[in-house]
Amino acid sequence: MAGFVSNLLILLLLFQNICLGFRRPLSVFKSYKDTSISLSSECLGSNQRVISFGLSDFALDIRMPAVTPKQSDTYLCMSVRLPVDDEAYVVDFKPHASMDTVHHMLLFGCNEPSSTENYWDCDEGTCKDKSNILYAWARNAPPTRLPKGVGFRVGGETGSRYFVLQVHYGDVSAFRDKHKDCSGVTLHLTHQKQPLIAGMYLMMSVNTVIPPGKKVVDADIACHYKRSPMHLFAYRVHTHRLGKVVSGYRVRNGQWTLIGRQSPQLPQAFYPVKYPVDISYDDILAARCVFSGEGRTTETHIGGTANDEMCNFYIMYYMEAKHAVSYMTCTQNTNPEMFRNIPQEANIPIPVKSDVLKTMHGHHEEAKDSDTSSLLQQNKKEEEKILDQETKDSDASYLLQQAKKEEAEILDQDFHIEEAVEWPGLDLKLGQVSGLALDPENNLVVFHRGDRVWDENSFDSKFVYQQRGLGPIEQNTIIVLNPSNAELLHSTGKSLFYLPHGLSVDKNGNYWVTDVALHQVFKLGANDKEPLLILGVPLQPGSDKNHFCQPTDVAVDPITGSIYVSDGYCNSRIIQFSPNGLYVMQWGEETSMGRPRPGQFCIPHSLALIPDLGQLCVADRENGRIQCFRLETGEFTREIKHKAFGRELFAVSYVPGGLLFAVNGMPYPGEVESVQGFVMNFSTGEIIDNFIPLRKSFEMPHDIVASEDRTVFVGDVHAKAVWKFVSVGNMEHRSVKKAGIEVQETKESETIVEARLKNNQESRDPLKNVDKQHLVQQASSTGVSFVLITTLLIIPVVVLLVILVFIRWRKTTVYGADGERKLDSSSGRILGRLRGKGSGGINLGNFFASHKGYSRKGFDRLSTEGSDQEKDEDDGTDSEEECSASPLPPAPSSS
Repeated sequence: MAGFVSNLLILLLLFQNICLGFRRPLSVFKSYKDTSISLSSECLGSNQRVISFGLSDFALDIRMPAVTPKQSDTYLCMSVRLPVDDEAYVVDFKPHASMDTVHHMLLFGCNEPSSTENYWDCDEGTCKDKSNILYAWARNAPPTRLPKGVGFRVGGETGSRYFVLQVHYGDVSAFRDKHKDCSGVTLHLTHQKQPLIAGMYLMMSVNTVIPPGKKVVDADIACHYKRSPMHLFAYRVHTHRLGKVVSGYRVRNGQWTLIGRQSPQLPQAFYPVKYPVDISYDDILAARCVFSGEGRTTETHIGGTANDEMCNFYIMYYMEAKHAVSYMTCTQNTNPEMFRNIPQEANIPIPVKSDVLKTMHGHHEEAKDSDTSSLLQQNKKEEEKILDQETKDSDASYLLQQAKKEEAEILDQDFHIEEAVEWPGLDLKLGQVSGLALDPENNLVVFHRGDRVWDENSFDSKFVYQQRGLGPIEQNTIIVLNPSNAELLHSTGKSLFYLPHGLSVDKNGNYWVTDVALHQVFKLGANDKEPLLILGVPLQPGSDKNHFCQPTDVAVDPITGSIYVSDGYCNSRIIQFSPNGLYVMQWGEETSMGRPRPGQFCIPHSLALIPDLGQLCVADRENGRIQCFRLETGEFTREIKHKAFGRELFAVSYVPGGLLFAVNGMPYPGEVESVQGFVMNFSTGEIIDNFIPLRKSFEMPHDIVASEDRTVFVGDVHAKAVWKFVSVGNMEHRSVKKAGIEVQETKESETIVEARLKNNQESRDPLKNVDKQHLVQQASSTGVSFVLITTLLIIPVVVLLVILVFIRWRKTTVYGADGERKLDSSSGRILGRLRGKGSGGINLGNFFASHKGYSRKGFDRLSTEGSDQEKDEDDGTDSEEECSASPLPPAPSSS
């Protein structure tokens, strides 16, 4: 009996190893090990960096390769490539660090480390491209834990391919014995698709100024959230030495809910969110950093030196996989007035003991006896070190090269602008729509002409308005709409204007408008019936400092308050005024014969401010181009011009993140360029997308405005309509089919239509089918491992039992009473060969194939491909056709 059990176990192990030998991860890891950097035996006693467990899970060890730092406050970096090319998910972190030697560790994800060496000084940077913080560990701080079912997505087409570990060694006295350090972190990764994807949301102040000696200075950040719901589970704060407390909140319907509050002088790790906080569409994320300028003799700014400050609030969140975004930022304060109601706790500094402060800043024991000068120098050195790393790796690259960083981030994302076809705003009864803007609450503001029309009888040859007898427009010409459902929120501007044109809204919510009939510019409070400021002389065109001639647009610098006016149809200039309306300077001239030169205009029609770069871009309408200038000097910086623009470019809008949006005019007879909207990379000028409406058609799109979430509104002066367009990404929507047209439903409860090939076999209830398919896929992905493992274990047992039954049957029918002894002998020889004891091997396939009824399927290579992959929910909709109406004939363009 013992021999039978022994033989059974041997065969079982043999078959199990044969089957499991075909697991996909092992073959991938083998090729990885051939090129990976070996770990030092001084630290681990093994050179195995990747450890596989189970069919789809593995561990990745990321450790310093036996380093010995030479001096305190040393920052060392090393990188590890993800050992698989396909998509994987980081689901857990296990730190390996001694509090005696390591001050803190940061783990970044990116695609190109700063160095290819085994390790390097982090002064060289961590990554050459955009990097995201995935993990932070600091002594005396709690470890980061991901909730169950949550993972950071890495690898594949969009995830990071490299991990970069940064270790800060504070006190090197522990290395007097010259021992080697292998601090680091072990990642638990899986190929199993995670239902929830983790990401990072960074809130950061970019324009805070801390006056010298001022006791309390607040830096406030607030942004409207315009994406799918996310759930917050950890936070991290960061300032330099002047920071006293950093607090983050969700604001919903006026209610402030605390996300996290911490002293930035404590260990800079991620702290768990005490109570679950979810963020929904149109919530506000708000943060405040409290600083003190005491002890400083000069102003302190946000920036890239040791004397500068930073105000960062990191939020670690998770989202449903199909809507997941891995990284988001907020650098504005969209509603300064709301901070009057911030909870009082946000203004109370958190006291930090002096010994903890020294530990936080990496001071070794000798620092306790140092004089004040030496300690200050050490503090500055530490600040500069921290700043160098965080700015190079995640933050200040955004600050110092903000446009380029954001552009790269935007361009990395796959999106397309399409009409939100169920937005009811297209059906509003409006006059000629001349101007659009977004207020600080991201509501849509529309400037229209009511019952007034600009036609060939409106002006004489000297640009004097000829219909003054009609009086001002009796309708409210400024209306404020909810951007989601077009609900009317507010209206004003009755009996003020004759022929509205340009519109903008400043950071305080004031409306700035131009009237081409009055030849004036107005500043209006949102609730004021009378203008707060008027520039120009009513009904008198002119070209001096006090007159305009049909001014087209106005823009207000949110930082300086300077006013810029494009003037206009009969002047070719940009005029700058002080915040209180005093003339400062002007630039521009009329276009001469031949190709227009820089600074020449033929109707400067629309303005777009790029405050973070200090530039003003102008839609030079009849020259069909965009020109950009420096705000301070009016110096020309660049031109953006494309053949697709055609002869006319009507309007331009800029979105933080490096995107320009524009609309052109109708083509002239014989020209092929269609009227459409454009999305451009501001840095390169390259067109990265274009868009047209699906309902109606553009006739004369006159103005355009876009928000940070790439929601776009276009106003048409001839169609008397406003279209809404939204950004569609690969995984930000789900598909629903109706009458042969695929309707992609966004979280805004708006729908985006693409013309698709009709599938006649589709269900009458597609939503149920999609949900049912999703449930089946989820069950399949979670249960496949158990089924596969069980199958692999059962197959060899069943086969073995069949063999033994067959042999016993042969014994009783052929060998008779003497069969038992002969069976033991023959089976022993077989098993001996399987153990390698025989003179030759045995071919298992031939051995079993000699028996009737055997199928080779049990020994075919097992494949796990597809077993844990999510199928496309849009099955059968790969073919797409653009659906658009034919353009209308050219219309007059005097408006």
